[in-house]
Amino acid sequence: MSMSKLISALLFICLANLTQADTVKLTSLDWPPYTGKSLKDSGASVAVAKAAFEAMGHTLVVEFYPWKRAVNLAKDDPGYDGYFPEYYAEELKQDFILSEPMGSGPLGFAELKSKPVTWNSLDDLKKYRVGVVSGYVNTADFDGMVAQGQIKASEATDDSKNLLKLAAGRVDLAVVDKNVLSYLMTADPQLKSVASKLQFNSQLLEDKSLYICFKKGPRGEKLAKDFNEGLGKIDVNAIMSNYLAQ
Repeated sequence: MSMSKLISALLFICLANLTQADTVKLTSLDWPPYTGKSLKDSGASVAVAKAAFEAMGHTLVVEFYPWKRAVNLAKDDPGYDGYFPEYYAEELKQDFILSEPMGSGPLGFAELKSKPVTWNSLDDLKKYRVGVVSGYVNTADFDGMVAQGQIKASEATDDSKNLLKLAAGRVDLAVVDKNVLSYLMTADPQLKSVASKLQFNSQLLEDKSLYICFKKGPRGEKLAKDFNEGLGKIDVNAIMSNYLAQ
């Protein structure tokens, strides 16, 4: 091959790679320490997502909304490519393409120190009133029992309000991620005043993997593929651990 043809071929490859670079626009919520517009790097999960996309030459833009709106915008608004972070649920696949896991979080219950709850199976929870956040996926079995009325659930619009209901004795337990609970009890002004009343229950519901939900379609399929490949180029556990250690 002549030098001019070689240079042309290299330029073509470079231009082809540049055209593959994209701006990915996702919705999320204020869910510290995983996501939040006021957090350093916008949170641990955003730091992971940005690193994975950057490894593939993409730029990530995240916009923050209340959870239900974040999900609905990702589903219906063509200006967004998806939302995160989400727990796995089979029904999500009706509208979204789920990425590979991008970290995990310990999901369980907050309880009152004065009234700790001992439970071994979900059936043991039937006698309690449990605070949940509207629109959140928890676990398939737990959510199924709530839907069937076997577990008495009381909804709140976010984790802070859910925990305040617990502190006020309006529920016996509040579903929450352990890292979220730890963060909110030190950073949320209202919760700081009642933090001494609360603790994390010793038994987990599940150590939940976190995912990005991409909008269905050819673009979503490509972005999911690129993101999954990007995850393989970074150390997800190190990014999450280092962030949470801060």
